[in-house]
Amino acid sequence: MMTKLKTLSTLVLMCSVAICFAQKKPTFKRGEDPKPKDKRWVLIEEMSDEFNGDEIDEKKWQISGQGWIGRPPGLFLAENIKLKDGLLHAETCLLKDSVVKNNKTYTHGGAYVGSRAGTTYGYFEARMKANKTFMSSTFWLINSARGKKGCDKRTTELDIQECVGTITGKGKWLQGFNERMNANNHSRNIPEGCDYKKGTAPVKGNLKNGLVTDDFHVYAVWWKSKSEILFFQDGELLGTTAPPADFDLEMHLRMVVETYDWNPVPEGGGMDFNLQDRTTYYDWVRSWKLEDK
Repeated sequence: MMTKLKTLSTLVLMCSVAICFAQKKPTFKRGEDPKPKDKRWVLIEEMSDEFNGDEIDEKKWQISGQGWIGRPPGLFLAENIKLKDGLLHAETCLLKDSVVKNNKTYTHGGAYVGSRAGTTYGYFEARMKANKTFMSSTFWLINSARGKKGCDKRTTELDIQECVGTITGKGKWLQGFNERMNANNHSRNIPEGCDYKKGTAPVKGNLKNGLVTDDFHVYAVWWKSKSEILFFQDGELLGTTAPPADFDLEMHLRMVVETYDWNPVPEGGGMDFNLQDRTTYYDWVRSWKLEDK
């Protein structure tokens, strides 16, 4: 009996130290997996996490903005990132006292999680539930132009899910922003003289079961090539877009709660919710690449 207990304890310890990924392939409904027959999905572990520990793995994830402190009036706070009950909690809050940084005033606390590792092409998915505030709940990828030269010194951004819990803005395009998967890919900051097109290519899909704040959903993208991107919602193909410019630069994952000028702070601060409703939850994030069988 003692030997069996020791063996069980060892297995539990191994699973807690080296995160056990039971998932063998991305989340697809029957017939929706787009991989070629001669390929298989392989987990990119340095860009995946089940969030089952007590503290976030800061060797894998950066939680203070990586040089970006947040869009005013939302300031990224590392203390707003927590792991509880197998979930990543990204909290929002109203600051006790406003903070001035870089001549800009911050009144709210947001949250930021960014992968230290990056990759080119792959399938990226997260099971998440949005917070109920006017602040965002997001899952996306972006490249880093640091150290790049020539025409590679540009920005490619791939928004898989970008939503808010409470709509405060007046734009007609915002209607339904809290009840669908809002996916985009952006090309911008093109160096002068480079033959790349600036622009945005969106894909939108309404949820079948209410608001983004009601329940967890799986939001995903297959960054298939520099010219083809496929979005998936709860394991089903939502739509396909062609980026305005080549998407062939290494990108990094982001899970961010921030503020937008197009969805402004409402009267009273917009934080009249309990902590549970002011929190965006990520059950897991998984990144995959295709390899030959």
